[in-house]
Amino acid sequence: MNKWIVAIVVMVPTLIEVVDMSVVNVALDHIRGSLSAGIDEATWTITTYLVSNAIIIPITGWLSRLMGRKAYLLFSIALFTVSSLFCGLAWNLESLVVFRIFQGLGGGALQPISQSILLETFPPRQHGIATAFFGLGIMFGPIIGPLLGGWITDNWSWHWIFFINVPIGILSLILTFLVIKDPPYMMRSRMKMDYFGLLFIVVGLGCLQLVLDKGEREDWFASNLIVWLSVISVASLALFVLTELRAEAPVVNLRIFKNASFSAGNTIMFFVFFVMFSSIVLLPLYLQTLMGYTASLAGIVLGPGGFATVIALMICGPLVAKINPKGILLFGVLAVSLSTYLMSQFNLLASFEAIMWPRILLGFGMGFVFIPLVNLTLSTVRKEDMANATAIFNLLRNLGGSFGVAFVATLLARRAQFHQLRLVDHLTPFDLPYQLMLQKGRALFGAQGLSGMLADKGVLGLMYKNLIREATMLAYNDTFFVMSVMMLCLVPFVFIMRKGNETKIAAVH
Repeated sequence: MNKWIVAIVVMVPTLIEVVDMSVVNVALDHIRGSLSAGIDEATWTITTYLVSNAIIIPITGWLSRLMGRKAYLLFSIALFTVSSLFCGLAWNLESLVVFRIFQGLGGGALQPISQSILLETFPPRQHGIATAFFGLGIMFGPIIGPLLGGWITDNWSWHWIFFINVPIGILSLILTFLVIKDPPYMMRSRMKMDYFGLLFIVVGLGCLQLVLDKGEREDWFASNLIVWLSVISVASLALFVLTELRAEAPVVNLRIFKNASFSAGNTIMFFVFFVMFSSIVLLPLYLQTLMGYTASLAGIVLGPGGFATVIALMICGPLVAKINPKGILLFGVLAVSLSTYLMSQFNLLASFEAIMWPRILLGFGMGFVFIPLVNLTLSTVRKEDMANATAIFNLLRNLGGSFGVAFVATLLARRAQFHQLRLVDHLTPFDLPYQLMLQKGRALFGAQGLSGMLADKGVLGLMYKNLIREATMLAYNDTFFVMSVMMLCLVPFVFIMRKGNETKIAAVH
């Protein structure tokens, strides 16, 4: 079978799953109103999908061996498609949440299975091109998802953001059935059921995802719910590691972390997506809350960064086969670090271009990170272990995004409070700028017919409003700077990684 036909077939389910992770966000208010739910209740439609996704991804390799990879892929596409149909038909919030759980369980396996099939189909020397193709779907999904979700919701209804998956899912089922073949080592095999490992990872990752999603809203460890979820998560994951290292047929083969390149690559992937998802969250907030941009203008500022990623992927794909991927990866890491540093220099008077170019640099750097990172991380992994390896790789990528969003939301709030307290120290009658501002304000309000206490209250209100804006701006600066330093700390991990020997890999495979 032509390898490009296989690549297109496995890309279809991957793309709809990635799009579905972000498409619901923009329709959340419509869903809430239609189903008579509160905002907190409506967010469960997002949270439950992410939790079920996080649970299924790491055990994808094990389920592929248990059921046979092609059979499991067909089952996952079918489950995703049917649950999408029922999500669109949901009659209340409870039914939508239940169907979103099943949709997440079906969708979670699509990315790691598709990636493992793609890397096995292409020879090692063409892994860069294959990864570029796969990366287009991974990076394009979060860009098109909110735009598609907004357009469908405004022009049709929120139900159609789920219905649109149905014909694509059916097409994907047919193509997968006709095109994909299982190699001998991925056929269905008899395996011992690792019940404890399965239990511990489901509970551990489920609780962890809930902590990350609800932590900031519940004020983290001030909430008994977050404390208990954290304790259960840590205990379950610790028991999971101990169980898997002793199991004959582990749900997740953790021994693969003995491979230094694989371990270093997963560390880099975690923090790269930590930074990427954080920046995607922070930039629209900065533009709309501090700079007064509309949602459309914010999209125009952010959009070119997505196209920069696509261009970088197209350049980087063929380049990986010609020069050392470590050099390309190092360039990408440094470009992302520089872009977030430039973002840490934003201010309340930043121009449209001054905001847009760092975002373009970030997108360009991400394209140069993704391909060599996948190549170096998985090039030393045997084909027999590829399903397990890609499952772990995708899990840590998703967890990096979840940790990143939770971290920056908390850091931004804490640093805003810190700067607010520092700036308030200067709002005293003995501070010269305060006296000058008070005099100018009194003159301004006096010209409008206000004087005395009313004028002073008006001036103080304006001063405090500006103080809050300035404190929040400084908090954004701090948060972007931390992200920049975080990327620089990944440089030593780049030098740990090594490229697999093509001849040796081909012989093993």
